Amino acid sequence: MPKTTHQVKSEFRAQGISFSDWARKNNFSVELVYRVLKMNRVPVRGESHKIAVQLGIKEPEILD
Repeated sequence: MPKTTHQVKSEFRAQGISFSDWARKNNFSVELVYRVLKMNRVPVRGESHKIAVQLGIKEPEILD
């Protein structure tokens, strides 16, 4: 089950991880990570989708 953005933010705070550090460590744009966390809908494709999957707010798509 995917996490909410609120859950992700809480986990980062509890672990003392900044979104900027996480983005750089995972080779994502810092600005795009913040946009994904602030948006009201889950990204469907592209880099935003990859970020959402890696953050756990979207399930990875399973292709047959």
